[in-house]
Amino acid sequence: MPGQMKYYNADIVFQEVPDEISLAVNITNCPNDCIGCHSMYLHEDIGIVLTDNEVDRMLKPYIGSITCFCIMGGDACRSEVEHVADYVKTKYRLKVAWYSGQYRMPDNISSFDYIKLGPYVKEKGGLRSKNTNQLFFQIDNGTAIDITHVFWK
Repeated sequence: MPGQMKYYNADIVFQEVPDEISLAVNITNCPNDCIGCHSMYLHEDIGIVLTDNEVDRMLKPYIGSITCFCIMGGDACRSEVEHVADYVKTKYRLKVAWYSGQYRMPDNISSFDYIKLGPYVKEKGGLRSKNTNQLFFQIDNGTAIDITHVFWK
């Protein structure tokens, strides 16, 4: 049901999405059980419900300063993630990224400009590791293009 997804906090980040200044929003109630999770508190049912009004309040100070809205998590409420993505793209004309700890693409990938899939596996490293199990896609006209390599330096 829309209106039940909660977030814990949000911050401006520069490295989550290549060449974007993003407002990264940490979604709670994470159903994934990634070994070595650095944000175990995000497994809890805590935070503020992420309604359209809350998105408006959150974005207001950053209009003109950010280029991307990055949803970090939300695997327990995929339809709400898609709703927020559609809302932000339509109303604010911002790019939207979604970091999912699962490997399943969303039903409507056109809601997003970027999608990261896969849990963090310590031995394989994150997106900056050539051994990573995670995948990073740019969405172009409804097509997911794997651009994981842009993180490898």
